[in-house]
Amino acid sequence: MGGLSSTVVLGILLCVSLTILFAWLMRPWSREAQPGSYGKAMLAWPIVVLAVFMSVRSTTGHRPANPAMFALTSDALVNSLILNSTWSVAFAIYNLKHEVDASDSYGQMEMSQILGEVRSSPWLSSTEFSSQKFPTLHHQTPVQKRPRPLNLVIVLEESLGATFVESLGGTPVTPRLEALKESGWWFENLYATGTRSVRGIEAVVSGFLPSPARSVVKLSLSQTGFFTLGDLLERKGYDTGFIYGGEAHFDNMRSFFTGNGFDEIVDQKDYANPAFTGSWGVSDEDLFAKAHEDLQRLHAAGKPFFRLVFSSSNHTPFEYPDNRIERYDEEKNTVNNAVKYADHALGDFIDTARNSDYWKDTLFLIVADHDARVWGDELVPIKNFQIPGLILGADIEGRQIDTLTSQIDLAPTLLSIMGIASEHPMIGRDLARFPNEPGRAIMQFNDYYAWMDNEFNVTVLRPDQEPLAGIYSPEAGSTQYLTDEPQEMAIRKALAHALLPLKLYQEQAYGLPD
Repeated sequence: MGGLSSTVVLGILLCVSLTILFAWLMRPWSREAQPGSYGKAMLAWPIVVLAVFMSVRSTTGHRPANPAMFALTSDALVNSLILNSTWSVAFAIYNLKHEVDASDSYGQMEMSQILGEVRSSPWLSSTEFSSQKFPTLHHQTPVQKRPRPLNLVIVLEESLGATFVESLGGTPVTPRLEALKESGWWFENLYATGTRSVRGIEAVVSGFLPSPARSVVKLSLSQTGFFTLGDLLERKGYDTGFIYGGEAHFDNMRSFFTGNGFDEIVDQKDYANPAFTGSWGVSDEDLFAKAHEDLQRLHAAGKPFFRLVFSSSNHTPFEYPDNRIERYDEEKNTVNNAVKYADHALGDFIDTARNSDYWKDTLFLIVADHDARVWGDELVPIKNFQIPGLILGADIEGRQIDTLTSQIDLAPTLLSIMGIASEHPMIGRDLARFPNEPGRAIMQFNDYYAWMDNEFNVTVLRPDQEPLAGIYSPEAGSTQYLTDEPQEMAIRKALAHALLPLKLYQEQAYGLPD
């Protein structure tokens, strides 16, 4: 910390010195009674624009700087000090205003009413909530009792929507994933909460509801003290970590994970001799080779572990190594070919894991962060929120999960199967204990918030407008909106779940007791 303080002091002294120097250099111009040449002023504009751009970007690297690039500590303020202060403060003020405005965009509801609606869910209705500081905190007893809880590996697949899975009505470019369906719990009706990676991260790793504001992965008040599986499992003695093939500061991931329970961060700089490197980092096969090496090491050490492994090959411009797959499209760098390569790398990883010592003690979740194809003129393109999901490993037997499921249900289910008894604030459903309860999907798309029940009745909340009612047809992949207003019960349920995450975030009430 002493080295960091000296760096801050040095930076302040440098700023003061440069200010004095420029003031001295500008003295001749300040004495002029008449303004200078407009032509010279115009010539100076490109230099000014370039200087401002460099100040905002704060780096000549592949991507603009953000606090996650400098997440050297778990203190978000310290991590932010290195960035351009004027821009950082202005941007923070803008986002704080947006967060406040977002909380009022769909309507008003008292916190007591919000909690009443949320806690009335069938899987929470008999649960005791005793914390004043963390209003959704509750105890979860696992269905599976184990002498030693399982390790956990979550494989988060970039942009792998149901539109790429043949059995879910998509293009047949994931044969390796589909070949695994009978080996574990396969989700037939699983829906993402949003259309960005950070939405998938907050839902899968934190069990957190989507909101009309930005994801909590990027928001300032959630950089420390915010609940994640990493935080929970770290407190239970697990070695926790995040493995990525690209730059971990992207989307502020490094800062969020470092401040919320992830001990180790592996990213592009940690790969010594990758087989292939593209715009988004090393290939998925390099990623999984690194993950396998790490899991072998952790298993040999005898300590329980949790790893979040995040793929990136299925991302524009869809770069991947040659001679790995039989192309689906003739042109190489297409989304279908990139998905097929990502599927190939995933399949090889699971085959390797099956033949490794750690398999029998480890639970794996394979799930997408979101779909890649979110377009069209639909108010909320529900079809593009459906994603594949598969839980396998250890002693897991094949099962098809048909009930409507949200990404926020995955983390509680994993804890139950692992044999982890815990206190946590997640409101998702434990599918191991409540496999047959009517499900629901919760989707945030731009400024619209959609709530869909198990019978595919849809309620859409719109900013400063009346809610809409509709019926979604999975077969047609479209929603027919009705002229009738939504039922009051559906509006209350949707509104409560839309408002809760922002209120929990603003009050810093989604965490674990010290």
